[in-house]
Amino acid sequence: MNPDLPCIVQRDFTVLLEMGLPNSDWARSQLQIYAELVKSPSSFHTYHITPLSLWNAAALGWSAEDIQNSLHSISRWDIPRDLLKDIEQLVSRYGTLTLSRASEKEEQNYGTHTIYTYRDEHKSNRSTKTGKATDTYTIGDHLILAAENPTLLDELLNKKELEQLGLLRINETSASVPSENRGLLKQELTRLGYPVVDTAGYLEGNLLRFTLGKGQTELQLRDYQVKAADAFEGADGLGGSGVLVLPCGAGKTVIGMAVMNRFQCEVLILTSNTISVRQWIEELKQKTNIPADSIGEYSGQKKEVRPITVATYQILTHRRTKDGQFEHMKLLSERKWGLIIYDEVHLLPAPVFRATADIQATRRLGLTATLVREDGCERDVFSLIGPKRYDMPWKELERQGWIAQVECVEMRLPMTTELLERSMRAEGRQQYRIAAENPAKLEAVRSLLQQHKGIPTLIIGQYLDQLRILAQELDVPLITGSMTQSERVRWFDAFRKGNIQTLLVSKVANFAVDLPDAAVAIEVSGSFGSRQEEAQRLGRILRPKAGENKAYFYALVTENSKETDFAARRQLFLIEQGYEYAIRRFDGMMAGRSQKDEIEDGGKKKEA
Repeated sequence: MNPDLPCIVQRDFTVLLEMGLPNSDWARSQLQIYAELVKSPSSFHTYHITPLSLWNAAALGWSAEDIQNSLHSISRWDIPRDLLKDIEQLVSRYGTLTLSRASEKEEQNYGTHTIYTYRDEHKSNRSTKTGKATDTYTIGDHLILAAENPTLLDELLNKKELEQLGLLRINETSASVPSENRGLLKQELTRLGYPVVDTAGYLEGNLLRFTLGKGQTELQLRDYQVKAADAFEGADGLGGSGVLVLPCGAGKTVIGMAVMNRFQCEVLILTSNTISVRQWIEELKQKTNIPADSIGEYSGQKKEVRPITVATYQILTHRRTKDGQFEHMKLLSERKWGLIIYDEVHLLPAPVFRATADIQATRRLGLTATLVREDGCERDVFSLIGPKRYDMPWKELERQGWIAQVECVEMRLPMTTELLERSMRAEGRQQYRIAAENPAKLEAVRSLLQQHKGIPTLIIGQYLDQLRILAQELDVPLITGSMTQSERVRWFDAFRKGNIQTLLVSKVANFAVDLPDAAVAIEVSGSFGSRQEEAQRLGRILRPKAGENKAYFYALVTENSKETDFAARRQLFLIEQGYEYAIRRFDGMMAGRSQKDEIEDGGKKKEA
């Protein structure tokens, strides 16, 4: 036993991290590489080691021995031997299966085959498989799935989940698979617990020559931006699939352009909304020498398909009826793209996942601030977009001065007797909404606006009725999804120019809105326990600030309510990154009092 070490590692893959010790922050930086935070009480944080977290660590170059040594270095007690064996076994699965192109020798040795397969009549819905048909093919039309040993291949070929994918054994440790099933095979094997290392290569795409920068001025990349692009390209220059994870404000758009520059090809960029589309287009025009007429917008307003095309996920998933075809999904194959960039990849809709399974021969880059998905589809990101190739800790960027230092405060508001009675009569989600729309939040917002008078502030919420009341009472503009694009742009521009100091925004501002001067964010309500939403909202104020480079994030929470429980979950990802929520109780008398007076001395996050 070493009482100075902060962790207790348990047999069930759970790691308890005691906070407040000299090595706690360092242990947290280790754990976030190969484990996931699931609870964050003030004294102990609870992490869980999962197969996916281990495989992402393996993709970053961590071996089982590295992970085991890391656990030994932070663990107070001896680590259960069976756990160490399980970690070794799970990590070893990454690399036991490889997918590659057939060599000339394999083509000569195994000749032509005839098999039974299934045709997918509706590419937009891979669950619809009909029509058994006989195919004759040469092995050159297929990929080779190679297993580490014959027993593993035996096991896989007997799996019902793989029956429709056209696997055909060609020797003791190899099977051929139709190239068109590349994505589906990787997806199913990951679900079965056998991630595939895909070395089958990628199409080059149509050539597009360009440089970063304008005229004689070369675009200067930050060190971490270069490392992120290097990680995607791969040591041998043959990389082409994976996810780069960096906080908002770190310049993910610039990193995307750096990757584009490495491959010099036509690119399709997919992102979350039309504002983001236009921000990408503007950045491309300002920071590359790509001609303006080679850059196209594909959205609800425009349908331009050009060598560089920027589109929204919404337009790809648009269909006239619930069961209709996705009319614009053809954009994925409209040109010979050499690279597809999935911006905000944590938002990737299910239909785009299915379409992505069909385009595995195209390089795929995912950009995100967090791999957390509330729908549990992290495995699909791993198998279809690619594993995590680079992860820059938020606090490290803060330490280097590239993003603002953020003070996070959970402000707890009382529930009146009337509100409590309403809540007790309600059920489920309605209880949460009653707490989230607590009228006391109006005075809390007023007080915070007074406290930060003159500082650009965003007030962010979930419920439109609540936001409309705030807009009327505070006399500030409200931006919602029903507002026209031109109106949104007008208000955002006014905020950027300093013509207005405060904006009320609904969920439309959760993602990809560039408001670099915003230094205060007040969250009045949110999407239940969404960790990704909390991270994105804090991300709105992370751009570097003049002077002290400080920003403030306030989460207004009704105490002793459903909202309290959801707030604890919302904050998990940011706590894992090293942020701490000080606890402040609003009593209606905050104005004029100092931050030091209001924040509990040494305040930490409460028990989740």
